Amino acid sequence: MNIVITGSLGHIGKPLTEELVQKDHVVTVISSKPDRQEAITSLGATAAIGSLDDVDFLTATLTGADAVFAMVPPNVAETDVVIYYRRISQNYVQAIQKAGVKRVVLLSSYGAHLTQDTGFILGAHHAELLLNQLEDVAITHLRAGYFYYNLFSFIGMIKEAGLMGANYGGDDQIGLVSPADIAAVAAEELVKPATGKTIRYVVSDDRTASEIAQVLGSAIGKPDLQWLVFTSEQMREGMKQRGLPTHIIENFVELGASLHSGALLDDYNQHKPTLRKVKLEAFATEFAMVYQHQ
Repeated sequence: MNIVITGSLGHIGKPLTEELVQKDHVVTVISSKPDRQEAITSLGATAAIGSLDDVDFLTATLTGADAVFAMVPPNVAETDVVIYYRRISQNYVQAIQKAGVKRVVLLSSYGAHLTQDTGFILGAHHAELLLNQLEDVAITHLRAGYFYYNLFSFIGMIKEAGLMGANYGGDDQIGLVSPADIAAVAAEELVKPATGKTIRYVVSDDRTASEIAQVLGSAIGKPDLQWLVFTSEQMREGMKQRGLPTHIIENFVELGASLHSGALLDDYNQHKPTLRKVKLEAFATEFAMVYQHQ
């Protein structure tokens, strides 16, 4: 198959490219960075260097593709996440229509079923809605959980305060996911026959915040590590002290509140998938290595 991957060689794109190339698919990787061209070609894929804001470039790259892995790359410079997601998603819609692509796998997020109060994830909700407007295109929305690597953001707090804390934590449920597991599921979906619009959740492990703190704490020699629940205002003030932009702070606070209330996981809990391979204990080893060198 001729498959196009967006997102360059990121946490998902690189293992996805490697797996598809290994299985003898013809893979094109879109990247906005010319310096990634050599790394892409070294994996046996073709590099398409350009911007997702360029519909003509996107259309030309997708023409002839049997399937596309579509994602909206994180961009902290964008102050309105919904406007950003809608713009890139509408570009996908136009390019997919013009190129005649019939199979799309979209990277989405758990919580994308909600229409408000989810912070960054609200962008994924709008991306799903826009791509669902495509007629005669089979689309799978991969609703991924809480990325393991987001836990690295707590390292500074652990070192300074000896704890983890946010406006969610304690007994709150968190469905964790490894990018490698997302890549494996995306590879399955891209090559299998499909029709209509479907949703598939991707989660590697399902733990409470307290369990996460215990496992990570044990890995770094702090077996009594706790994950405390702060108020949203406490979290907001803490992030302000770190100098983060207001739009980033408000998205994180809103997202955390939705996770703490349980609303973010309503649909996920009704459609729980089989957990994937990379468990928390495996990630904890990686966490410990980063902790020691940061």
